[in-house]
Amino acid sequence: MNNISVFLPCRAGSERIPQKNIKSFAGIKNGLLEIKLQQLLRIPQINKIILSTNDNLIIEYVRGLNNSKIELDIRPEHLCTSATTTDELIQYVPSVMKNVEHVMWTHVTSPMCNEDDYIKAIDEYFEVLAKGYDSLMSVTLLRKFLFYKNGKAVNYDRIIELWPRTQTLEPIYEANSAFFINSINNYILYKDRIGKSPYFYELNELKSFDIDWEEDFKIAEIIYKQTIPK
Repeated sequence: MNNISVFLPCRAGSERIPQKNIKSFAGIKNGLLEIKLQQLLRIPQINKIILSTNDNLIIEYVRGLNNSKIELDIRPEHLCTSATTTDELIQYVPSVMKNVEHVMWTHVTSPMCNEDDYIKAIDEYFEVLAKGYDSLMSVTLLRKFLFYKNGKAVNYDRIIELWPRTQTLEPIYEANSAFFINSINNYILYKDRIGKSPYFYELNELKSFDIDWEEDFKIAEIIYKQTIPK
């Protein structure tokens, strides 16, 4: 069996949505964190879940679960500020992912991305490694009219056609941050959560919905209640 573990960052101090990771969500007491952990624990390929946090409420909740598959990483405070960059956190990952070959980095803020999506993506990751790719990241396909600030179109030539049909536009992919799968060796070598030849794993807009702002939180609650089987 392939050696793959999860890195799940959940720092305290969200400024846009206070206690975003663990506040009640769609009637679920411990919110997005509870949902995500339940999803991840249902993935047979995963060896362990490293939950990296400095949030005392999250620490108390996870310790109360007493699940041997979940390991708490009490992250240093200097890596938990609003000024901490993603690059800094990426470089921190190898120090806490011991005896791990492959890492799936994911977030609690993508509640519609569930265990079925993760299972399929993990299987796909190991398949595409044999095809020359060295990592995988979830993306959303964009076929929209995109422009630079100077008025130049990003993904089509307005000299040829001013407003082409959207299905003929050059596809552009958005890294939606639902998940990234990479080897720990690539983390060390490239200091990145993807390698030099990432495979784009497409998720639709619903699955890739990310909660960043207060209005996102409210919209996600409505969607979750309506789409998740009871």
